[in-house]
Amino acid sequence: MANKEVNINNRALIFLGLVIVLAIIVVLKIVSIQFIKGNEYRKLAQNYTVKAFKVKANRGNIYAEDGSVLATSVPNYDVAIDPTVAKDDIFYANVGKLASKISQITGEQADDIKKRLIYKRKAGKQYAPLAKKLNFSTYQKVRNFPILKLGPRKGGLVVQYHTVRAYPLGDVLKRTIGFDRGKGNQAGIEGAFNQYLKGKDGIKKKQKLRYGVWKPLSDINDIDPKDGYDVRTNINLNFQDYAHSRLKKQLIDFEAEHGSVVIMDVKTGAIKAMVNLGKTKSGDYKELRNYAVFETQEPGSTFKLFSVMSLLEDGYANPNTTVDTGNGIYKIHNKKVKDAHQGGFGKITLQQVLEKSSNVGVVKMVYENYKDNPKKFVNRLYNFGIHNKVGIDIKGEGKPIVQDPKDKTWSGLSLPWMAYGYGVELTALQILTYYNGIANNGKVMRPYLVNQIEEYNKKVKEFRPKVINSSLASSKTVKEIQSMLKGVVLRGTGVEYVKNKYVSIAGKTGTAQADYWKGTKQYISSFVGYFPADNPKYSMIVVIHKPNPEIGYYGAKVAGPVFKDVAKFVYGITPETKQIVINNEVDKNDKANQILAKYKTVMPDLRGLTSKEALYILENMGLNVKMKGSGIVKEQSIQRGKHIKKNQIVSLKLS
Repeated sequence: MANKEVNINNRALIFLGLVIVLAIIVVLKIVSIQFIKGNEYRKLAQNYTVKAFKVKANRGNIYAEDGSVLATSVPNYDVAIDPTVAKDDIFYANVGKLASKISQITGEQADDIKKRLIYKRKAGKQYAPLAKKLNFSTYQKVRNFPILKLGPRKGGLVVQYHTVRAYPLGDVLKRTIGFDRGKGNQAGIEGAFNQYLKGKDGIKKKQKLRYGVWKPLSDINDIDPKDGYDVRTNINLNFQDYAHSRLKKQLIDFEAEHGSVVIMDVKTGAIKAMVNLGKTKSGDYKELRNYAVFETQEPGSTFKLFSVMSLLEDGYANPNTTVDTGNGIYKIHNKKVKDAHQGGFGKITLQQVLEKSSNVGVVKMVYENYKDNPKKFVNRLYNFGIHNKVGIDIKGEGKPIVQDPKDKTWSGLSLPWMAYGYGVELTALQILTYYNGIANNGKVMRPYLVNQIEEYNKKVKEFRPKVINSSLASSKTVKEIQSMLKGVVLRGTGVEYVKNKYVSIAGKTGTAQADYWKGTKQYISSFVGYFPADNPKYSMIVVIHKPNPEIGYYGAKVAGPVFKDVAKFVYGITPETKQIVINNEVDKNDKANQILAKYKTVMPDLRGLTSKEALYILENMGLNVKMKGSGIVKEQSIQRGKHIKKNQIVSLKLS
């Protein structure tokens, strides 16, 4: 019995010894952690809970020429609550009211929100999302809701802030403004000018709380982000909006596949509007692709300009040279070239070839003069520069295709087919650029969208107009072509749908068969030109792809009316306005024309006239006009009765 008690005591002593040893080890470990390795462990723990985050810089804005915002970065807020923070009496007295308010924002049932918040509070969960992607004004309302208005410490308010890109115009100009999605996926102005817009990201340390919530910390190593620069474009929103709506209406009326309108400033090459609309699966028309910039196409009759210019430049013809178009059918290598006009035009001049858009006339003249040396024709086209990209300042410009006799694809039909716009491919913008060169007396300007980079309205970088061909052709040829293009509208294919009494237009209709190798009858309808015809300010192209041929497909009928209406609007004449602006065939009793008839070299009194009337009078007197304001003329810089000189500047103040 005694031995048994001794054994028990010994075991107890051993156990007690082990406990003491373990206690000593724990104490030593605590001492080690606290005093010896404490800093190391604290630093290690902090590394798990504190992290340096990239702080995205605010992206710069994109503006129209008048300062209207085309693209901007706006704040979005995600609001949540830590339901364990508020005191019991405050939480339970107000959780129903909070749920009701949040329900009005998110659409979720108030009872479901209330139940979720109560459950999370009882479960000790410190994070409950309430609403996401709120704009600033909505966020301001939400933060004043019951409980949340007590703030983070007393009410448990949790807010996470981020920015999103906003486009106030919606679908208007969407493809031209573009996007930058990283990894080389860039388009439009957003992509091309990303280096300026993106800014420089900063660094901010944050501490991780429970449930994945990060709290910002203050740290001397934080780096503030630098906002991106702003980009100012040449876009005129009035032009853009009207061209968008007018093109859309025409696409709907003709059940077309897609279309484009581009407006360019003649003297500078500045793009004032760029519309690209394609048919969606639902049947609506949206900005799906930037067709005007990327899509090359066989231009058809608008290419006849270059064929006629070649004949004039190489001395093979003049505007009065005649060609026999016969019955409207011309055979080459057992292939037929046909005129749209049944029975042909008979003998006509080169001027009439362009005015009437005679396929036979232009093909016959080009083929008979260049067939022994087709390289000469192609070289002339190369001299114009149409085989090169025009270099617009956004990405994705299509590459022109102009065949060379050395190419493997060259055949006996290549030369005649090129003469009337087949076997060559150009984008709508490229075609417009060279017609703009004709309007600009032979000087071809690079088309560009952006004119300035800014920081807080201060200029950082400026983009000036750039000449890409200082002499498209001789001044004699250019003047002859200008006269021919006016004839297209006054007497030719543009008479019925383009000619009007409000603004004089010079240009060319185009009707090209699309996908003809498939045996289908689809067409590309276009009109390209400039206005006013005698003193051009703007050039424009309208291209409509694959209209329903049963409704209409000729360029004059499909694209012409859009060009006419947009030109009238751009030049200050809406469809409802009955004022006379530019044309020699105007009402002789019109007030503006009565003034013009009376004053030749002396300044008239313009006060009380509308801006359109004053502009019409002064431009017809050969003066350059500067206007400030809008509406009625209040003041003029040159007083009535003063002698004037051509190209003199007149400033008008409007009210």
